[in-house]
Amino acid sequence: MTRHNIPNLLSIFRIVLIIPIVWMLISQQYGYALSTFALAGFTDGLDGFLAKQYNWQSRLGTILDPIADKLLLVASFATLTWLGLIPLWLLLLVLMRDVLIVSGGLAYHYFIGPFNLSPLWSSKINTVAQILLILLVILQQYGMGELQTIVTAGIWLVAASVFISGTEYILIWGARAWQQSSKQ
Repeated sequence: MTRHNIPNLLSIFRIVLIIPIVWMLISQQYGYALSTFALAGFTDGLDGFLAKQYNWQSRLGTILDPIADKLLLVASFATLTWLGLIPLWLLLLVLMRDVLIVSGGLAYHYFIGPFNLSPLWSSKINTVAQILLILLVILQQYGMGELQTIVTAGIWLVAASVFISGTEYILIWGARAWQQSSKQ
C-alpha cells in the first residue's frame, strides 16, 4: 500500500461506515449517528482533496468515490424515510435522479462510446444539500426540535437541486450524445 491509495481507502472506509450509521439511526442513537455521519462526510472531502492536491487520482477512485457517496446518501435517506423523518416523495425523487444518471451513462457508453463522467457543479451542490439535510434531520432528532423550519427548507432545497442537477445532466449529456451520433 502506498500513499496514492489513501483516497481509495477513505472511500472504502466511508462505505463501511454505512452499516453503523443506519444501525444508530434505527436505534435512535442520534448523537453517535451525527458524529459518525459527520466523519463520513469529512472523509468525502478529504479523499477528494488528497487525490487532487497530491495527484493521487486513479480510475478506481473515480468509480469508488461517487459509489461511496451514493451508498451513504441513499442508505441515510432510506433510513430517515423509514423512520418518518424525510418524506417518501423526496427519497423517490433522489432515487429517480440517480437511476436516470446511471442509466443515461450506461446508454451513452454502450450506444455512443466511452466517456469520462466528471460531476457537474449542480451535482456537487446537490450532494452538499443532501448531506446538510441529513445532518439537520439528525440534529433535530438529537434534541434541537426548533430546526423544523430549516429542515423543511432543506427538503425543498434538496428537491430543487435534484431537479436542477438531473435536468442539467440530461441536457449536457443529451447534447453530447446528439453531437457524437451526428458525426458518425
